[in-house]
Amino acid sequence: MQDITQRQGWSALVHVFFSFLSKNRKASLGVAALLIAAIAILDWRIELNISLGTLYLFPMLIIGACLTGWQIALAATLCVFLNEQLDPFPWMMESGVPRIILTFTSYFGTALFVSEVTRRQRQTMHYARQIERESELRRQAEEQMQILIESSPAAILTIDSDGAVLLANSAAHQLLGLASGTLPGRHVADFLPEIAHVPSLSAGRPFRTVMQCRGRRNNGEMFVAGIWFSTYRTASGPLLTAIVLDASQDLRDREEFGLRQLMATTRILVGTVSHEIRNLCGAIRIVYTNLSRKRAVTDNEDFHALGTLVEGLEKIASIELRQSAEDRVCATDLQAILDELKIIIEPSMRESGTMLRWEVPPGLPEVWADRESLLQVFLNLTQNSERAMREQSRKELIVQAFVKDPSVLIRFRDTGPGVAIPERLFTPFQADADATGLGLYVSRALLRNFDGDLRHEPHAPGCSFVLELRSALKNEGAPVKHSSYEKDSAPLAGRPHPVS
Repeated sequence: MQDITQRQGWSALVHVFFSFLSKNRKASLGVAALLIAAIAILDWRIELNISLGTLYLFPMLIIGACLTGWQIALAATLCVFLNEQLDPFPWMMESGVPRIILTFTSYFGTALFVSEVTRRQRQTMHYARQIERESELRRQAEEQMQILIESSPAAILTIDSDGAVLLANSAAHQLLGLASGTLPGRHVADFLPEIAHVPSLSAGRPFRTVMQCRGRRNNGEMFVAGIWFSTYRTASGPLLTAIVLDASQDLRDREEFGLRQLMATTRILVGTVSHEIRNLCGAIRIVYTNLSRKRAVTDNEDFHALGTLVEGLEKIASIELRQSAEDRVCATDLQAILDELKIIIEPSMRESGTMLRWEVPPGLPEVWADRESLLQVFLNLTQNSERAMREQSRKELIVQAFVKDPSVLIRFRDTGPGVAIPERLFTPFQADADATGLGLYVSRALLRNFDGDLRHEPHAPGCSFVLELRSALKNEGAPVKHSSYEKDSAPLAGRPHPVS
């Protein structure tokens, strides 16, 4: 044990010595030069039959720690020359040449050995510093990651191949209704059953995806969980890391939005039907009035019953469906809605091979609109264009926006086959429509609810629609709300219309 300690002490001493030499190169070379000069003077002045050539090994040790290979060879040659010149014995060819070779080899080999030791020592020190620096960076990264995980509002879980929770942040405990620190060790199936059935968790195959499933809190309360997770392998086996969010509110908002859109569409359609029935009732009322002037039918009970039925039908048709109190027409950020539209339609456009040209300048003003209704209109127009271009060789959709005081115009232009009968575009229940023929009619009715409008622009080739929205300037109030069918009250050609 004592020998080991002594060897470690000598090793540390040598390490310090060579480190000092390599760090102080000029001073070390100066010391080596002085030693060589001192040895040469001593060898010259001492008149003894003793060669001092062995002493040149000491300056060569210093030189080896400071110089490169060819520089060491020059120094060794100088020392050999001085040793031979100052040697007290006469020089002989038979013994002189081997002695020169051996002397040079000893000087050069000693210095070269020291040079290699010093180089390895420097590498070791460099690697040690690098490892220390990487360890410090890793420690800082781990601290930052720990802070990030603990401060994250999303629940983060790490699960092993058996489904046991290894790590969980504070948000995970709050989401699942558990006290802090009690979730690790629990089985994930108690809270998120679908996660426990991930095939790659047991098979070890890497898997990354997003899923939505039912979750269960510790008190038994159910919620909708949105989960982003990935699996990976470690030395201890496959693990799964999941980010979990409570998506219950998103589900409620989505269902409420769908219900609002359904009610708005239904209100528009029922209002339109009521308007058409009123037109027919007006015509029937005129015919009934004309018949009532003839005495031959005035005493007929069926005729009076017919009049009662006409009056009842008029009352039913005259019921105006009032605008819902949930209508949310307000100053709306048009730029944000268009950005959302681009995010929604870009993937489907890419899959269908349609080129999307987005010519929307920044800084568009706010407009008076209902955000959800406006986005629905945008989506309806883009889906119509995508469907129309399905069989076209050139597929291109151009979305343009520009300000035309006091309005903002948005144009959707495609390279489809165009519209055969533009006059019937906004007529509901068209017989030759791809679907129900309600999309454009409902879209225009939704826009007119907040003083907007939708019109078709003749354009060849393709089809072009322009939306006109009222700019929400500070000195203007909210738009006057009209019934969804009020602006469509003009009768179509060939339809009966009451005459007053």
